[in-house]
Amino acid sequence: MMNVRTAAVMACAMLAACAQQPTQRPAAGETPLAETGTQPQPKVVVTRPAPPNPPLPGHELTEQIMFKLMLAEVAAQRGQPNVAVSAYLDLARETRDPRIARRATEVAWNARFVSAALEAVGIWLQADPQSTQAREIMVVLLLNQAQLAGARPHLEQWIAADPANAGHSFLQLSSLLGRHKDKTEAAKLMRALAQPYPEVPEARLAVAQAAWNANEQQLALDEARAALRLRPDWELAALFQAQVLQRRSNAEALQYLGDYLKTHPQAKDVRLNYARLLVNEKKFDEARKQFEALLRQHPENAEVTMAVALLAMQTKDYDAAEIQLKRALEIDYKDPDAVRYYLGQVNEERKRFDEALKWYGSIDQGEQYINAQARYAGVLAKQGQLAAARGHLQRVSPQNNQQRVQLAQAEAQLLREANEYQQAFDLLGQALEKLPDTPDLLYDHAMAAEKVNRIDVLESNLRRLIQLQPGHAHAYNALGYTLADRNERLPEARILIETALKLSPDDPFIMDSMGWVLYRLGQYKEGLDYLQRAFSLRPDPEIAAHLGEVLWADGQREQAQKIWAEMLKDHPQNEVLRNTVKRFVP
Repeated sequence: MMNVRTAAVMACAMLAACAQQPTQRPAAGETPLAETGTQPQPKVVVTRPAPPNPPLPGHELTEQIMFKLMLAEVAAQRGQPNVAVSAYLDLARETRDPRIARRATEVAWNARFVSAALEAVGIWLQADPQSTQAREIMVVLLLNQAQLAGARPHLEQWIAADPANAGHSFLQLSSLLGRHKDKTEAAKLMRALAQPYPEVPEARLAVAQAAWNANEQQLALDEARAALRLRPDWELAALFQAQVLQRRSNAEALQYLGDYLKTHPQAKDVRLNYARLLVNEKKFDEARKQFEALLRQHPENAEVTMAVALLAMQTKDYDAAEIQLKRALEIDYKDPDAVRYYLGQVNEERKRFDEALKWYGSIDQGEQYINAQARYAGVLAKQGQLAAARGHLQRVSPQNNQQRVQLAQAEAQLLREANEYQQAFDLLGQALEKLPDTPDLLYDHAMAAEKVNRIDVLESNLRRLIQLQPGHAHAYNALGYTLADRNERLPEARILIETALKLSPDDPFIMDSMGWVLYRLGQYKEGLDYLQRAFSLRPDPEIAAHLGEVLWADGQREQAQKIWAEMLKDHPQNEVLRNTVKRFVP
């Protein structure tokens, strides 16, 4: 049995401990943080100076208290959260000691016991009202519980406690509230918190970002402009203003960024984003001028060199891309394997397959390893060596289940590209048997099932995926689109696609599905609106096929033929597009 002296030593050591415990399942009746609507936040790192040590209660360290401390800490170390949380919370209530309350908060936090964590951090704050860390944890817990009103006084005190760092506080707060589900209420709270700080640029930008999330575009623009008036050279605010303008018009965003660079020519991030937008608008000559300016201003900056290389790849200027990628290797870009991977892609695009294999083969470990092996196999398949390509993937030794899934997906993709749809379906089915309920495999197997007319498997897989991940927008979309494309159960298809659109409102492929199901339901005008928006965001050949068909049905045949002809130039082998054109233009 442990003697009193040993227990006292252990208790003192515990009071200084801040170690995190393994995540455990909560006891009956508790609500885990992960199920409250938002994901639990990591422990907040306190960057402000620590306040003086709080006054400690005059509570005698009795044998009973030491025994409870020992019991609680041993239970925590042994992964018994029910016992540990209950014991620590009882001790916090009894002693009102901020150190014990802090430890009770940590144990409850890591065990995902929400109500216990809230009570413990409340005791901690009562015992040590100056504790910034306690207040931050209280705020995160309340926000996770959607208790914005309860969080407000703590947020006000948190910001007011260090007015010199109010800007930093608003940046942290913007990140926290940005994850809240009720965007309208989050925006109201942000406006209230920022009201006493009209001269703090970060406060104005935080209001702008919250307004943007709540779809209050004019307020977002006004507040972003106010932030820039207070700090004209703040690139973050300038980029946010461009983002708001871009939702209205790419032309407006381009004009703004170009004007900003005239007065702030050294704004590196603004110039990079200006170049990206020029590329997206296919203004390649102007984009190249921006690349050249960036390289002149930052010749030894590996990040800039890499960004320019990737932009050159987007413009299909592979000569320039290769030069800059090799330059990035010379000046020690932080992720050399990523550079080698892109060099493989550049040479693959130029059909210099031996050179592509050399670059992919030079990656023998790390984050890019599996992707590089998949591309290596893809190059072999392009050379007519499908068996060798599959053999290459089968010889790769995966380190974990994620890599096993990636390898199965890569091999199935080789088979799909070779029109071996049944083999792809069988392979993914075998992988799913070994790794059941794996979301990526469920989805890919469902897509393979459609190719072999196994709609029963497609539907069962996607419904299982929706059970496992209710927020998986593409599972709803794939099932709804499949029904719509087959002209079956159209009201149900529409509900599924509407759900997907709520989950991912800016996804062009889901917009395409919505347009398609509306067309199938005979609502041509509404369907056309969705399809045109989708095509403007993503000029994809399958979206073009659908858009053209609805235009044709609406009597706009010349426009339909124009869209099809343009897309066929770049995507002559796309099956959906070719079949659509054949039906209307024999």
